[in-house]
Amino acid sequence: MTAPDPAPLRIGNASGFYGDRFDALRDMLTDGPLDVLTGDYLAELTMLILGRSRLKDPEKGYATTFLRQLEEGLGLAHERGVKIVANAGGLNPAGLADAVRKLAAKVGVPVTVAHVEGDSLPVPDGFLTANAYLGGSGIAACLRAGAEVVVTGRVTDAALVTGPAAAHFGWGPDDLDALAGAVVAGHVLECGTQATGGNHAFFGAYDPALLRRPGFPLAEIHADGSSVITKHDGTGGIVDLSTVTAQLLYETGGARYAGPDVTARLDTVRLTADGPDRVRIDGVRGEAPPPTLKAGLTRLGGWRNEVVFVLTGLDIEAKARLVQDQFADALERGGGRPPAEVRWELSRTDHADADTEERAGALLRLVVRDQDAEAVGRAFSSAAIELALGSYPGFHVTAPPGKGAPYGVFEAWPVPAGEVEHSAVLPDGSRLVIEPPALTQELADVGEPPLPDPYPSTAPTRRVPLGLIAGARSGDKGGDANVGVWVRGDDAWRWLAHELTVERFKELLPETADLTVVRHVLPNLRALNFTVHGLLGEGVAAQARFDPQAKAVGEWLRSRWLPVPAPLLEGIPLPEVTA
Repeated sequence: MTAPDPAPLRIGNASGFYGDRFDALRDMLTDGPLDVLTGDYLAELTMLILGRSRLKDPEKGYATTFLRQLEEGLGLAHERGVKIVANAGGLNPAGLADAVRKLAAKVGVPVTVAHVEGDSLPVPDGFLTANAYLGGSGIAACLRAGAEVVVTGRVTDAALVTGPAAAHFGWGPDDLDALAGAVVAGHVLECGTQATGGNHAFFGAYDPALLRRPGFPLAEIHADGSSVITKHDGTGGIVDLSTVTAQLLYETGGARYAGPDVTARLDTVRLTADGPDRVRIDGVRGEAPPPTLKAGLTRLGGWRNEVVFVLTGLDIEAKARLVQDQFADALERGGGRPPAEVRWELSRTDHADADTEERAGALLRLVVRDQDAEAVGRAFSSAAIELALGSYPGFHVTAPPGKGAPYGVFEAWPVPAGEVEHSAVLPDGSRLVIEPPALTQELADVGEPPLPDPYPSTAPTRRVPLGLIAGARSGDKGGDANVGVWVRGDDAWRWLAHELTVERFKELLPETADLTVVRHVLPNLRALNFTVHGLLGEGVAAQARFDPQAKAVGEWLRSRWLPVPAPLLEGIPLPEVTA
C-alpha cells in the first residue's frame, strides 16, 4: 500500500522589504495556521544602508525592525509552533542571532536560535559591502538541528522558502524539480502583498474594500515542490491567476531563473485556479545551478543634489529655458566648475485654464551629481536660491536644496561557489560548512519558443492604451530594468506575442530607444518579459532617474496608445480617442 503524501508545509511571508508593514508578523501569526513564517528585509539598496549603519556602530548592520517585531511575535510563534526564518541579519547575522537570544530571555520565551553566515566576502578597495547570494541549504541545516528561529545574511529571496521546504521534505541537492518549484513559490511570496493584489495593474477590476489592506501571502508547499499560493481567510487582498502572474514576472528575465540551489525553468510553470484566493503552481522543471554565485557589492558613488522649480500658468517652456540659462550663468559667475552631471527634466503637470493653482503648475527638476561634494553643495544651492527675485514670474521651489548627499552604487559580480564558505551555525553553537552542489551547469539562453498563430490581420482595430488588455509589472536589477507584460486570454496572447516586439517596445518607450532591450517569451504565462539594459544607470541607490527603481515603467508602457483588434476590446469601456 502506498504511503499517503505528507501534509503540505504552510510557509507565510511577513515582510517584502526593510520598512514593510510593521504589524504583519503579528497578523500572520494570529490570522490563521502556519508552519513557517519568513521575512525578506534585504534589497540592493538595503545593503548600502546597513553598510553605512555598521560604519557608525560595528555591532549593528542588521534590520533592527525585526527585533522590535519579535518582542510580541516571538511568544506567539512559540505558542503556535511556527518557525521563523528571516534574512534580517544583513551584514551581521551573528549579531542579530545574539540579540534574538537576549530578547527571548527578556520576554521569557524559550526558543532555539541559529544563523547562517559565509555570505560576507572580502571587500575590494573603494567598496563598502560585498556579499554572495547564498541558497537555502544552510537554513535547512539549522532547521534540521532544531532551530525555531533562523536568521541569515544575504541569501536569495527564494532561499527563505527552499530552505524550510528542503528540511521538511528531506530534499537533497539532486531534487531539482522540487527545489525549482519551491523557488517559484518563494519568488511569489518574497514581495509580500504584491502577490495578493498590491501594486496590481488590473486593480480596478477588484472590490476597492479588498485592496485597502491586502493580507500577506502564504504557500502550501507539497512534497513534489508544487504549491498553492493563498492567504489567510478573512484577510484583505486577492489571490488569482493575474496577481500571481504579475509577481512571477517581477524582477525576472529569461526562461532560466538561476539561483544557488537550482535553476528554475520559468517556461515550465503552470498556473491553475484552485478555488477562491487559491492558485496552484506545478509543472516546474529544475536544472543544476550555475557554478558561480552572484555577489552584490555596494560603494559610495559620489554626491548628488536636486531642486524642483515650480512653473505656473502661461509660457511654461519659456520659463524653463530662462531658469536653465540663469542657473548656468550663476554657476559660471560663482567661479566654481559645474557638476560633472547636470540633468534637467520638465514634467508638464500643468492644465490649461486650471481651477486651482496646483493644477496650473509644471515641475522643472534639476539633479546634479559629482565625485566632489563641494561641486554639488553650497555653490549649487546658492545658484538656485539666488535666482528667487530675478527669474521667471511666480518663481518658487518645492523645497530649498540642501548641502548635497552621498549616493550609492550597486554592482553584481560572479564568484565561484567553491570560494564561498556557506556555514550554518547551529543552536548548540557548532558550525556546519555547507558544501556547494556537486553538479552545476553553465547558464545559457533558451531559444525563443514557437509563437502562437498571429491574430487575424483582417480584424478592425481601435487605437487605445495597451493597458486595456495587458497587465505589466516592472522593477530593477542593478542598472537594468525588467518589464513583464501579460494578457489574460489566448486570443489576446496571439496578438501580443506578435505585436509587442523589441522594436515596438522601443517605439512606445522612447527613453529605451538607444539601449539594449532583450525580449523573453513565456507562453505558459501568456507573457513577455523585457530586460532594458542600462536604463537605471548605476542602480537604484544612484537615483539617476525620476523613477530610480523602474517601478512605474510598466504602467508607462500600459498608458501608450496603439491599434488593438476591436474584438479583443469587447466589454471593455474605451477612453476617448487621442489626437
